[in-house]
Amino acid sequence: MSQPERYDLAVIGTGLAGMAAAVFASSRGLRVVQAGSTGAISYTSGVFDVLGALPATQEGRPARPVERPFEALPELLRDEPGHPYALLDPEDIRLAFHELMDFLRGAGLPYRAGGERNFLLPTPAGTLKHSWCVPETALPGCEALAQGAPACIVAIEGMKGFSARQVAVNLAPHWPGLTTARVAMPGHPGGEVYPEQVARMLEVPAARKALAEALAPLLGQARVVGLPAVLGMHRPGDVATDMERLLGRPVFEIPTMPPGVPGIRLKETFEGLLPGRGVALFCQQKMVGPLPAPGEPFRLRVAGQPVEHHVLADRALLCSGRFLGGGLGGLRGRPLTETVFGLPVAQPEDRAQWYRQDYLDPRGHAVHRAGLRVDAALRPLGRDGAPAHEGLYAAGSILAGQDWIRMKCGAGVAIATAFKAVTTLAGAR
Repeated sequence: MSQPERYDLAVIGTGLAGMAAAVFASSRGLRVVQAGSTGAISYTSGVFDVLGALPATQEGRPARPVERPFEALPELLRDEPGHPYALLDPEDIRLAFHELMDFLRGAGLPYRAGGERNFLLPTPAGTLKHSWCVPETALPGCEALAQGAPACIVAIEGMKGFSARQVAVNLAPHWPGLTTARVAMPGHPGGEVYPEQVARMLEVPAARKALAEALAPLLGQARVVGLPAVLGMHRPGDVATDMERLLGRPVFEIPTMPPGVPGIRLKETFEGLLPGRGVALFCQQKMVGPLPAPGEPFRLRVAGQPVEHHVLADRALLCSGRFLGGGLGGLRGRPLTETVFGLPVAQPEDRAQWYRQDYLDPRGHAVHRAGLRVDAALRPLGRDGAPAHEGLYAAGSILAGQDWIRMKCGAGVAIATAFKAVTTLAGAR
């Protein structure tokens, strides 16, 4: 057997935290090996939240939307002192986002950050979402919504998971005068059509021209056109610009129900570009191994394919997520477990305390705050309260103390904690 290859850092997980960590680490000259299942990224909406809502703290009180996320951080941490943001400098959150945005812009996926304010943008259900960082293909919709400009929301015949009428009806109190249109995708034989399929079709100029010709007579007095997120799989800004030229008015994307094109774009971008930055990337595979003795490297096994790989790494960054990502697991009648190293999980002492009586209780459920406790350097704590290993770090949704779905902070926690972990471990070399 050949000797295992040695790396500076093993990134365990390929969700947003893991991928951001690989970008940050490779930018700092670290030799990185990474493994995990990238499927979860496909289920994201493509927008990156810092903080979109302050959760309810008392029974009967609803969550409150956040317009200015950085101004709202002290209030969040007053009510949620164990939140991972308590370990971060707000300026580092901004730096983390901008570094990742620079990477995505270079890959043809430009994003725009909101400065001090969140953007307000429509969802596929016709509700409004507060988010700090959005794809540039969504910006004309944010601007038109803010101005109340006449807009037409377009559905594509046979596409499930997106209803222009539902979006328009639900947005009517906030965006009067919306109209809708429904168009068949030229060149498609009929029947069900998927967003990814349409996005790949629209990368061909002839398909864009045909769609614009079919759509133009239906737009009426609309000054802006909202489409499901199908404006190309790669370099969507170029596709959007061409559609704007053909229609003579701005177009914008609204995410579809997941899995959707914005998430698939991110997945394909990371998987396509990270190997070129020197990252040894093993997709749809697991990285497992024991915690090493102090001063020893991590000896890890990449499993999930007929041929296994063995690697050595000076440090490891655990970005394995919670339940969807497989970072946390639990058998009936037993406590939650961390699935890679068997680290202790902060959780309610009794399973009866996992959930409240009301499933839709605005205060959420205690199990959604379960995860790893870490020190100020984001090193997971062992059962004795000390770091489990000096070279092990954790980032993303596996961290305890946050309910990212209710707080609308999932991307912020993922990107910013990955940034802090990488900059900390890179400085400790």
